[in-house]
Amino acid sequence: MSTPNGLELHHLRAFVAVARQRHFGRAAEQLHVSASTLSRSVSALERMLGCVLLRRTPPRVVLTMAGEALLAAAPAALDAVDDAVAATRSVGGELAARIARLGAPFESLTCADVEPLRVAAERHYALLPIPDEVTFRPVIAHGVPGLMAEPERPAPGTLLLLHGGAYVNGSAYGFRSLAGALATATGRSVLTPDYRLAPEHPFPAAVDDAHAAHAWATGHGPVVLVGETTGAGLALSLLHRLRARGEPLPIGAVLATPWIDPSLAADLPARPAPSGTPHGVALGVSRYLDGVPVDDARIDPFHDDLHGTPPLLVQIAGLELRTAEGERLAARARAHAVPVTVETYPVAAPSFHLYWSFLPEAAEALQGIAHFTDNLINKLGSTDQTQAMAEFS
Repeated sequence: MSTPNGLELHHLRAFVAVARQRHFGRAAEQLHVSASTLSRSVSALERMLGCVLLRRTPPRVVLTMAGEALLAAAPAALDAVDDAVAATRSVGGELAARIARLGAPFESLTCADVEPLRVAAERHYALLPIPDEVTFRPVIAHGVPGLMAEPERPAPGTLLLLHGGAYVNGSAYGFRSLAGALATATGRSVLTPDYRLAPEHPFPAAVDDAHAAHAWATGHGPVVLVGETTGAGLALSLLHRLRARGEPLPIGAVLATPWIDPSLAADLPARPAPSGTPHGVALGVSRYLDGVPVDDARIDPFHDDLHGTPPLLVQIAGLELRTAEGERLAARARAHAVPVTVETYPVAAPSFHLYWSFLPEAAEALQGIAHFTDNLINKLGSTDQTQAMAEFS
């Protein structure tokens, strides 16, 4: 027997209350609504089910056989729904609290406190697990040190992971957990370069290092670029440079919870804000830019001509403050004839991919990256990159 379309829980709850009390008035008092509201709800339920559930014999009601049958089953169903909602809220709250606990040691620090911030961030990353089936080896990618995460039998292609950290913290070593998870999910090697950080090395040092690492990786097969939070901004800067110079592009790019709009760096608060806030990140970005205008197309994709950019996968934390940033980028990319896939996950953490070991949405997002990568490399086949991009779009 199929379930009727449009069956609403509040109609069912109204019926159960009236059926148990055998009285509209008392049921109305119990639910803190009017008797007329209850009567309308029960009538609506009867119309949905196509049968009479109770007969009104004021001041009482009498259940029909159909009503008795529904009363026997409905309370257990409502209890199951309530239990499911309670469990979901409990798990959701626990996961959010767990993420908050992990980030607490450094979220209060500001990007002005570079050394303490870096130490605290690395301690945070050290709490995240690393998949057992992945091995790591150091590499020097055209002069840039980094780590290569490799599954047991890597499939063709390399992911180039540009880590987040507001351009002032983060490292290849610290991001082993995410690199390992990407290697496991995709079955491919993941290169994380240790690009130079601000303020010691402002723009374009990070782009120079990402550029060198990409050139090295392309010598080993097709490359998919992955930028996490502010690493997504670095990824877009790299794509700008490659397009401008007519150099080989990655076959696609993933922007994971992208922090890509530098405009906040032009309007900083009077006092440095905690590193995890938009203004805190803006302080790190401003130290990276070191006087470069925030609307410079080399660092601002919203002032860049994106034509010729390879296919993009934009993964957004739907409950996070900067959700609109990824959506705006996707809209601009489409307007410039760039193939774009947008995936939105109901989480609030801006770096939710880091928590793949216990956050279901993060594990799902990694599978989304694997699917995106497989599609690109399968499309590539024996054709050259230009043909593959044309087929994909």
